[in-house]
Amino acid sequence: MNSSNQTQTPVIAGDVLDAAALSLEELAGACYVEPHWVVEHDVEAALLAEVGTAREREWRFSSTTLVRPRRMVHLEQGFDANPELAALAADQIEEVTQWRQRLKAAGL
Repeated sequence: MNSSNQTQTPVIAGDVLDAAALSLEELAGACYVEPHWVVEHDVEAALLAEVGTAREREWRFSSTTLVRPRRMVHLEQGFDANPELAALAADQIEEVTQWRQRLKAAGL
Protein backbone atom coordinates (compact mmCIF):
# COMPACT_ATOMS: atom_id res chain seq x y z
CA MET A 1 0.00 0.00 0.00
CA ASN A 2 1.37 3.39 -0.97
CA SER A 3 0.84 5.51 2.15
CA SER A 4 2.07 8.74 0.56
CA ASN A 5 -1.17 9.08 -1.42
CA GLN A 6 -3.49 7.70 1.28
CA THR A 7 -5.58 9.97 3.46
CA GLN A 8 -5.93 8.95 7.08
CA THR A 9 -9.54 8.41 8.15
CA PRO A 10 -10.09 9.96 11.56
CA VAL A 11 -11.73 7.80 14.20
CA ILE A 12 -14.87 9.40 15.52
CA ALA A 13 -16.66 8.37 18.67
CA GLY A 14 -20.10 9.52 19.64
CA ASP A 15 -23.72 8.62 20.05
CA VAL A 16 -25.82 7.63 17.08
CA LEU A 17 -29.27 9.14 16.89
CA ASP A 18 -31.82 6.45 16.06
CA ALA A 19 -34.40 8.77 14.53
CA ALA A 20 -32.02 10.70 12.30
CA ALA A 21 -32.11 10.09 8.56
CA LEU A 22 -29.09 10.90 6.45
CA SER A 23 -28.91 11.78 2.79
CA LEU A 24 -26.43 10.08 0.48
CA GLU A 25 -24.10 13.07 0.80
CA GLU A 26 -24.40 13.14 4.61
CA LEU A 27 -23.64 9.43 4.92
CA ALA A 28 -20.67 9.78 2.58
CA GLY A 29 -19.41 12.76 4.57
CA ALA A 30 -19.79 10.91 7.86
CA CYS A 31 -17.70 8.07 6.41
CA TYR A 32 -15.14 10.42 4.81
CA VAL A 33 -15.79 9.06 1.32
CA GLU A 34 -17.30 10.41 -1.86
CA PRO A 35 -21.00 9.67 -2.54
CA HIS A 36 -20.01 7.37 -5.42
CA TRP A 37 -18.34 5.05 -2.85
CA VAL A 38 -21.70 4.55 -1.10
CA VAL A 39 -23.52 4.03 -4.40
CA GLU A 40 -20.93 1.52 -5.63
CA HIS A 41 -21.04 -0.45 -2.39
CA ASP A 42 -24.79 -0.28 -1.89
CA VAL A 43 -26.33 -0.41 -5.34
CA GLU A 44 -23.76 -1.99 -7.59
CA ALA A 45 -22.06 -4.43 -5.23
CA ALA A 46 -24.91 -4.85 -2.70
CA LEU A 47 -22.39 -4.77 0.14
CA LEU A 48 -24.47 -2.34 2.16
CA ALA A 49 -27.80 -3.88 1.18
CA GLU A 50 -29.48 -3.10 4.47
CA VAL A 51 -28.23 0.46 4.65
CA GLY A 52 -30.38 2.57 2.39
CA THR A 53 -33.42 2.75 0.21
CA ALA A 54 -34.09 4.81 -2.90
CA ARG A 55 -37.31 6.77 -2.75
CA GLU A 56 -38.10 9.03 -5.63
CA ARG A 57 -34.37 9.36 -6.45
CA GLU A 58 -33.53 10.38 -2.89
CA TRP A 59 -31.35 8.13 -0.79
CA ARG A 60 -32.11 8.11 2.94
CA PHE A 61 -30.03 6.19 5.45
CA SER A 62 -30.72 5.51 9.09
CA SER A 63 -28.04 7.02 11.29
CA THR A 64 -27.80 3.67 13.11
CA THR A 65 -26.22 2.21 9.96
CA LEU A 66 -23.09 4.36 10.16
CA VAL A 67 -21.01 1.69 11.86
CA ARG A 68 -20.92 -0.77 8.94
CA PRO A 69 -19.83 1.63 6.16
CA ARG A 70 -17.32 3.32 8.47
CA ARG A 71 -15.88 -0.07 9.35
CA MET A 72 -15.69 -1.01 5.67
CA VAL A 73 -13.96 2.26 4.77
CA HIS A 74 -11.44 1.67 7.56
CA LEU A 75 -10.72 -1.88 6.35
CA GLU A 76 -10.42 -0.83 2.71
CA GLN A 77 -8.17 2.14 3.38
CA GLY A 78 -6.24 0.96 6.41
CA PHE A 79 -5.63 -2.62 5.32
CA ASP A 80 -5.95 -2.26 1.56
CA ALA A 81 -8.85 -4.75 1.60
CA ASN A 82 -11.04 -5.16 -1.45
CA PRO A 83 -14.73 -4.24 -0.94
CA GLU A 84 -15.93 -7.84 -0.73
CA LEU A 85 -13.35 -8.75 1.92
CA ALA A 86 -14.13 -5.58 3.88
CA ALA A 87 -17.85 -6.46 3.84
CA LEU A 88 -17.13 -10.01 4.97
CA ALA A 89 -14.91 -8.81 7.79
CA ALA A 90 -17.57 -6.26 8.83
CA ASP A 91 -20.15 -9.09 8.93
CA GLN A 92 -17.89 -11.16 11.16
CA ILE A 93 -17.15 -8.26 13.50
CA GLU A 94 -20.90 -7.54 13.82
CA GLU A 95 -21.61 -11.21 14.55
CA VAL A 96 -18.93 -11.38 17.25
CA THR A 97 -20.30 -8.17 18.79
CA GLN A 98 -23.83 -9.64 18.88
CA TRP A 99 -22.58 -12.84 20.52
CA ARG A 100 -20.67 -10.85 23.14
CA GLN A 101 -23.81 -8.83 23.91
CA ARG A 102 -25.82 -12.05 24.29
CA LEU A 103 -23.23 -13.55 26.61
CA LYS A 104 -23.11 -10.39 28.69
CA ALA A 105 -26.92 -10.29 28.91
CA ALA A 106 -26.87 -13.94 30.04
CA GLY A 107 -24.34 -13.07 32.74
CA LEU A 108 -21.55 -15.11 31.24
